[in-house]
Amino acid sequence: MESSSNASRASATDEAPPPPRTEPTTHPAFDSPDADVALVSKDLVRFRVHSFTLKTTSGWFRSLFSLPRPSPPNTDSDSPSDRKPTLSPTTSSPETIHLDEDSSTLELLLRMISGLPIQPLSSYDIIDAILFAAEKYDMAGPTSLVRIAVLTPPLADQPLRLYAAAARCGWTEEAKVASQRTLALNLWEDENLEKLAKVDVRPALDLLKLHRARREGLRKRLDEHPFVCGSVVALCSQCRRLIDHQAWRELKYRVIMEMDIRPLGDTVLNIGLTEWPEAKASWDAKCPNPDCSVVLYDKADTIRLIRECIENLPKTT
Repeated sequence: MESSSNASRASATDEAPPPPRTEPTTHPAFDSPDADVALVSKDLVRFRVHSFTLKTTSGWFRSLFSLPRPSPPNTDSDSPSDRKPTLSPTTSSPETIHLDEDSSTLELLLRMISGLPIQPLSSYDIIDAILFAAEKYDMAGPTSLVRIAVLTPPLADQPLRLYAAAARCGWTEEAKVASQRTLALNLWEDENLEKLAKVDVRPALDLLKLHRARREGLRKRLDEHPFVCGSVVALCSQCRRLIDHQAWRELKYRVIMEMDIRPLGDTVLNIGLTEWPEAKASWDAKCPNPDCSVVLYDKADTIRLIRECIENLPKTT
């Protein structure tokens, strides 16, 4: 029984998780012996950096290091008049500062301000973390590098995340580019609504307004000359017989519904007006007078006019 108990205790000891780390480990890329500041991430990774680098690239650290530092321990030979504040950290007495960022974010931030190479940025989770940290520490350099990166693949292929970042940072041109690229999206899909929720209220409303303006703008234009207007009595252009433009009304409704789903309008022009059943019915529609049978709608001319209408709609916020 005792040996069995001992074996159970030994097994439990072997399977116990290692105790949590309490002492920082130093990042190999930031381990200079000449560094006079040690930044520690929330996951206990130490980054030894030069205070000069921090002061010249960060308004937050510049303000921090302008404050008087605590005096070193005095010796018996020191008189009160000899004890003065230490105004900056030294290599012999590096100052340790604990920060809220994790090591991945802090490494990227420090690489950017130190001129070290970085891997291509591929995730908006990383982008958001860098932007928040750069804003917190008043670092214009990392923000400007991110601003360039967001317009390159794969970040540029995520227009809603790009729009959220651009709106938050006040990047007007990038926000316009992103807003135009969102026209290929249905904002009401659950996935896109979650991303839209990360956009500040005013820019989000501007984006919704753009999408609605394109749908309603096309709806209004399709009710005007030279298109068939529902309020006008329609007569055949040759035999003057009364015409019911049911096929056109159904096609127009389908066009507007498609613009609500995809405001870019490319699916209307490239697929819809040639392949939809409503489109085929319109191009086949003829005067009901068997002695006339004139084609009611010119396919090529109608498609050209709808294309012009879509191209003239607003494209950016």
